[in-house]
Amino acid sequence: MGPVLPTLLLILAGILVGGAWSLYRQEAPRGAIVVTGLLAVLATVGGVLWLLPGEG
Repeated sequence: MGPVLPTLLLILAGILVGGAWSLYRQEAPRGAIVVTGLLAVLATVGGVLWLLPGEG
């Protein structure tokens, strides 16, 4: 897969951050904002960790 999957995860993270911001601006329920933000954080962490050098 190479650098494709981490790149897609980071793109997804950016979309989710934009979605969380949009939900915040629309005064959506707090739960929706928190879930979207957490998914953005998980996608960012996953993309960055995937790029770090490691075993294998």
